[in-house]
Amino acid sequence: MTERSGSPRSGVRLPLAAAGVLLVGACTALPTSAASAGSAAPVTAGSAAAGATELCRITDARLHELSGLVVVGDRLLAVNDGGDSLAVQVLDTGCRVVEERSSPVDPYDPEDLALAADGTVWIADVGDNRRERATVALLALRPDGSTAVHRLSYPDGPHDAEALLLAPDGTPYLVTKDPLGASGVYRPEAALVDGGTVGLTRVAAVTLTVTGTPGGPVGTSGQLMVTGGAVSGDGRLLALRTYTDAYVWPLSGSDVPGALDGTPVRVPLPASPQGEAVSFAADDRQLVVAGEGLPAEVLVVPTEAALEPIAEALTAAGPDAGTFGDGGRSPLLSGAIAVLVATVVLWLAGLRRRRD
Repeated sequence: MTERSGSPRSGVRLPLAAAGVLLVGACTALPTSAASAGSAAPVTAGSAAAGATELCRITDARLHELSGLVVVGDRLLAVNDGGDSLAVQVLDTGCRVVEERSSPVDPYDPEDLALAADGTVWIADVGDNRRERATVALLALRPDGSTAVHRLSYPDGPHDAEALLLAPDGTPYLVTKDPLGASGVYRPEAALVDGGTVGLTRVAAVTLTVTGTPGGPVGTSGQLMVTGGAVSGDGRLLALRTYTDAYVWPLSGSDVPGALDGTPVRVPLPASPQGEAVSFAADDRQLVVAGEGLPAEVLVVPTEAALEPIAEALTAAGPDAGTFGDGGRSPLLSGAIAVLVATVVLWLAGLRRRRD
């Protein structure tokens, strides 16, 4: 029997452009937060879009509304926005689907995904264009093939969200999508419960401003709306993206609210009709971005020069912060990432055995 992770769709999805107009009209005074983004303007990385290279193009119809992406070694995990069952596609570096993992869960609006250290794939079923969902959900696809549905409720009413940040300690953070550039950051206030509902608490805010970077389906407001998030495999950086730009912060430990309180580096992205997905590349420094529509370009965006201010900050933090050499990984982190890649390999092997 198929389990629903949220209220059933109305049958007709609100067009994105129209949703943006409705949200602008519905905005009222923003709730206060426990922490706010730093007031300093982000450091701009220049024209990073000019140096972007195409990794591959997605043409598979199962990913016509790509909303989330995670790079793991020479594989990419991808989730589509929509459908009546949960499915994660595994792509090779040619954007060919080599495996699919599915579950009899009917998602409402999956928007992002992340990979935990134990190999669990977390899908953020948190989209809510109409702001009408009583609960949203984090869906867990475990390495043993089982699935968990963790429902969450906002303390201040429904929000639309498209970004998931999974901290190195496994704490999930949801970042809302606000057409005025004032996004809230929420995390569960207690341990997640499979099949149950846990409240969220607002722990930070991210304030974005108009950048002038072209792209996206909704004009200038697309420069303000957070559409995806990622944490680097070495746990030292986190990123949020809009339809037009990416923002990168240094991350110390698992203190996501503290990181977002600092000044990010802004990386202009190549123009895209509806760019939503972002991941760090296998080197944990470059960004990999993609969006909806077919064929969908998967682009690698260089960030080495842009991240120099962050590199200096990490070096100044002391020897435990590591260096940017060898991708910035300590031996311990490199070992943990090797285990993570091995877990994914075993996960794929398990899929093949179940198919056979």
